[in-house]
This record gives sequence, structure tokens and C-alpha cells, in this order.
Amino acid sequence: MVLTKEYRVCMPLTVEEYKIGQLYMIARHSLEQSEEGEGVEVVENRPCEDPVHGKGQYTEKHIHLSSRLPYWIQAICPRVFYVIEKSWNYYPYTLTEYTCSFIPKLNVLIKTKYEDNNGSTENCLDLSEEELKTRTVDHLDIAFDDLSPKHYKQEEDPKFYKSIKTNRGPLIEGWRDTDKPIMCSYKVVHATFEVWGLQTKVEDFIQRGIREILLLGHRQAFAWLDEWHGMTLEDVRDYERQKQAETNEKIHNTSGGATNNEAAAAGDASVGDVD
Repeated sequence: MVLTKEYRVCMPLTVEEYKIGQLYMIARHSLEQSEEGEGVEVVENRPCEDPVHGKGQYTEKHIHLSSRLPYWIQAICPRVFYVIEKSWNYYPYTLTEYTCSFIPKLNVLIKTKYEDNNGSTENCLDLSEEELKTRTVDHLDIAFDDLSPKHYKQEEDPKFYKSIKTNRGPLIEGWRDTDKPIMCSYKVVHATFEVWGLQTKVEDFIQRGIREILLLGHRQAFAWLDEWHGMTLEDVRDYERQKQAETNEKIHNTSGGATNNEAAAAGDASVGDVD
């Protein structure tokens, strides 16, 4: 079974602005969410090219998060465990795939496209008629949808944040219909997990987790606007490299845990021929 869900997330930015904001947010967010032995390890980050989408950037990350999983998942996971993220960024189109070092039957595919509108395009990612029949659409509001208390910070709340550089914010009820500029992240998520007895639980956990991280990440991209607005692509790539190095150093500083080579070996033994 493949669950297909489309998330639409608006922000008071232009697509061109978010090209910089997205890179800044991901690099900073990854560092902030990482700690010794757990978090986001950048394995590869290089240019790539596609015959349809043109030049882009390929990134592979290992997301170490065993202790952050629900106890019912921790019970079946080995101590050395990570999620593999492969991303092809052909902005304004991106493709991201998640697989697991321990569970080869887990696959999450996210197709994303950014447009300068408020989420009004009904089939932005050109889904087939069959996909449209089973698709559910979730419109996220970065200002008024509830965020998990563990992630909430008032200084990152769009209801209170005001940009000094751009004079945007705070966001008020109905902002998606009135604010300019406005853009939307269209994200179609295909999630599959074919393990008897856990399929529904895990797929529901995946969708809830994706929704939370999309809400948090897009809130932060706006709340950090004055930090990245005015950066060039070269500036933000330099910032990205710096934060990735700091993040990897955090991941490597394990206390009595397995080394990265041990983690890779355990992951390879579990995964087999997962792409």
C-alpha cells in the first residue's frame, strides 16, 4: 500500500528568495537538531545534472535518531540505526528519498515544487489520474497550526516575528489571502512500509513526523529571514559547508558509542541491496 499525501505550505516570500532561505534553514536546522552521536550527518554534497530539470545539487545524509523514536519502534531497532536521505535539488523542483539502514521495506519519496502563489494550483506536481483519486491535501499554516511544544520558540513564532530588513510579519489570521509576496511549497509524499503488524502504525508515524518537520522548517525559514536575506548563492553555500562540518563533528563525538565505520557496516548488513 502506498499512502499519497500532498502538503501545501505557504510563506510570505518569493520563490527566488526561498532559494537562499531553504539552504540556510536546512543547514542551521540540521546543526541545531544534532547532538553527540545523533542528528544529521552529511555524507555527500555535490553538483548533479538531469536531462529534464537541468543542473542541481545532490546531497546524501545519514539521520541518526534511534533515541528519538517511539519506544515501540526502539524495541525492534538495533543500537546502530540511521535513516538515509538522498536529495536532488533542481530548484524550484526537488526530489527526496528516505530509506532505512535497518528496515529495507521502508521507503518515503517526496516530490516538491515551489510556486509564487498561495497554494491554488490543483495539480502542481502533475500527478496521474490514479494518484489524484487517492491523494489527500493538507494545507499547513505556519502561523496558526499547532507545533509540538518541544519545538516551539516564541522568537520563531510567525504570529510575533517581524522582519527588520523586509518589514514582513507578524502574520495575522487570513494572511495567506492578503499578504504579498506569497509563495507555496507543494510536497507530494509517497510512504510505503510493508511489514505485517506495523504497517499502519509506522506509516501514520511517518506522515505525522513529516508534517511536524515541514511546519517547523518553514516557520524557521521565515523567522530567520533577517539572518539570510541579502545573501548570495555563494554566501549561503559557504555557510552550508561550514554548518555541515560542525554538524558532522557533533555526530562523530560519540561517548562510548559505535564509530561511524561500525554504523555503516551494521547498516550495510541490515539493508542488503537498498538503492
